[in-house]
Amino acid sequence: MAVLTNIEAVTRTLQEEMRRDPNIFITGEDVGVRGGVFRATKGLIEEFGEKRVVDSPLSELSIVGIGIGAALYGLRPVAEIQFADFIAPAFNQIVNEAARLRYRSNGGWTCPLIMRVPYGGGVGGGLYHSQSIEAFYAHVPGLYVVAPATPYDVVGMLRYAFRVNDPVLFLEHKKAYRLIKGEVPDEYYSIPFGKADVKHVGTDVTVIAFGLMLHESLNAAEQVARDGISVEIVDPRTLNPIDKETILASVKKTSKALIVYEDNLTLGWGAEVAAIIAGEAFEYLDAPVMRVAGPDVPAVPFARTMQDFFMPNAEKIAAAVRKLARY
Repeated sequence: MAVLTNIEAVTRTLQEEMRRDPNIFITGEDVGVRGGVFRATKGLIEEFGEKRVVDSPLSELSIVGIGIGAALYGLRPVAEIQFADFIAPAFNQIVNEAARLRYRSNGGWTCPLIMRVPYGGGVGGGLYHSQSIEAFYAHVPGLYVVAPATPYDVVGMLRYAFRVNDPVLFLEHKKAYRLIKGEVPDEYYSIPFGKADVKHVGTDVTVIAFGLMLHESLNAAEQVARDGISVEIVDPRTLNPIDKETILASVKKTSKALIVYEDNLTLGWGAEVAAIIAGEAFEYLDAPVMRVAGPDVPAVPFARTMQDFFMPNAEKIAAAVRKLARY
């Protein structure tokens, strides 16, 4: 059993998988000698060489496009997008090419491409280094969108990503990279996509949260426990496809649901979960489905005070839980 941070879990898993499969290579901006802007690929070029750890031009469109082409030729590329904010130039390649290949070829072609994408706020990154992008891509059939929040889940889900033959958007929260630590078993395991996990068992309110917001929700659960409120926390882990079964089972047990995400509130990922709950568990609800999310402003501000205004946190989540519990 090893204790790793989230970023150590990424690095170790990439190293293990590259040792296992010579068809795996990594490309992205500064992933080679520098080891990536967050050092997620540190040491890999020394072990695997510059043909398997490839510094790319500053062009997200080409990073993903080259990855798609390599995948079609039987390789297993890992395309690192330095910040989620920079992924927009590759939108067409991801949505209209990678995600459509299996469907438009009637299963004749596959695209085993992993896109590693650091996302999220709370790091003083301002408008262009703090965005959450999951809602844009979770809308797209043919594309897995995953957001593991713990080292155990990072390892298990990244391993699984190397064993599917469809494109994977692998979201890694920047603030959680070194903030979160956890135990990872020495023996091999993997975590299939589409399986949520109950991270905290409770009876009064269900909170559905992923990424950094999972950890804020766990902190909120500790706060409201002092008030006698028992919170169940479901980590979806996979954002597309959504594990309806686990979410609905929890909501049917508690009869109250709160969805937490740091992206803008309107038309965010949580809106779809709220619709699922309203449509398939309405008769079990004792209160409206609620959401805690970022405000509808263009992006996370740089000033610390305004960043704190934007970001959901344990106190905001706890206040919403208390409101639900009073219903």
